[in-house]
Amino acid sequence: MLVLFLFVFVILDYSKGIKQSKQIAVLHSQIETLQKQIKTEKQKTQLSTGEKITDNQVETFKVARSIDGDTIKLENGQVVRYIGIDTPETVDPRKPVQCFGKEASRENRKLVEGKKVILKEDVSETDKYGRLLRYVYVGNIFVNDYLVSNGYASVFSLPPDIKYQAQFKQAEKEAKENKRGLWADNACKTAYY
Repeated sequence: MLVLFLFVFVILDYSKGIKQSKQIAVLHSQIETLQKQIKTEKQKTQLSTGEKITDNQVETFKVARSIDGDTIKLENGQVVRYIGIDTPETVDPRKPVQCFGKEASRENRKLVEGKKVILKEDVSETDKYGRLLRYVYVGNIFVNDYLVSNGYASVFSLPPDIKYQAQFKQAEKEAKENKRGLWADNACKTAYY
């Protein structure tokens, strides 16, 4: 009799465990569904407010205007400084307009102004001025690299944001060798670099 009682107790306890396991699995499934719904709602809210949506450190925005050769302003008001490059100054109130600065600004404007761009992070989120630091793509053009390759910018890498430093250095070397842009003979009466 005692054995029968123990057997019934073990079976009841076992079935209770199975029932609890099923309930836990259902709860996990419900939690996953809710998490997906929250993520979807958050993305809808971000789209309507213009906040950034990141997916593996990639963001897509529309450019409101080009500030200069290596800086843009997005429609949501954020300012983006291109990582790894530097163009001659045109808007710094402490400096005169530098050689080839207007050309670099004009080319950047032509490339990105009013267009949707993809922004990719490296390590740092912002610089000391609060500008987003990003690699910029428009269509299939890697804008940072394009500006260096065509002599509108020089390499300016600041660790830890050096993911494409070697690529930019090679692009600058080729631009110099081929005398493109600011590296062309007689492009500047006084050397920028």
